[in-house]
Amino acid sequence: MDPKDFLTAYLNDFSNLIKPDENIVHQLAEVADLLKTVHSQMNKTLIFGNGGSASIASHFSVDLTKNAKLRCVNYNEADLITCFSNDYGFERWVEKTVDFYGDEGDVLIAISSSGSSMNMLNGCEAAKRKKFSSVITLSGFEPDNPLRQLGDVNLWVDSKAYNFVENIHQIWLMAIVDLILGSREYPA
Repeated sequence: MDPKDFLTAYLNDFSNLIKPDENIVHQLAEVADLLKTVHSQMNKTLIFGNGGSASIASHFSVDLTKNAKLRCVNYNEADLITCFSNDYGFERWVEKTVDFYGDEGDVLIAISSSGSSMNMLNGCEAAKRKKFSSVITLSGFEPDNPLRQLGDVNLWVDSKAYNFVENIHQIWLMAIVDLILGSREYPA
């Protein structure tokens, strides 16, 4: 395929996926309200992702904390991940992080493009056991993926293309930060 044709089709497909619908807009506003409420109750948001989703989690955590002034923590430290993975298994490192660092009333955000990452699923179950106020999931691929079944708010992208799913997750999370701030433009 001609590179220009590929890129035109690619960007058109992405544009069609990112077009807002009433359900997504409602859910994004709901997440912003949840995060503000949790913060006002002196609790925090814990956010997790694997690979590219870990980078998205990190970016969101920094912007939510620094710019929106809401406490959000991501756990991307190699020493923590490898310690918990070694001692409890990779599929349980998020669960153990929630057990050690989460408090009743906190919010968990779990990002998994496929919605089938066992570490994210176990983390959601741990958050429910610890009585987190909400579990928010971001996923894609199949509409009935396991992660989507565990959240109180489930943001889902109708695509099986990793880069589409991850980029839309990034845009949605940054939109939540800007919504909380009430502006798209502000000093960094």
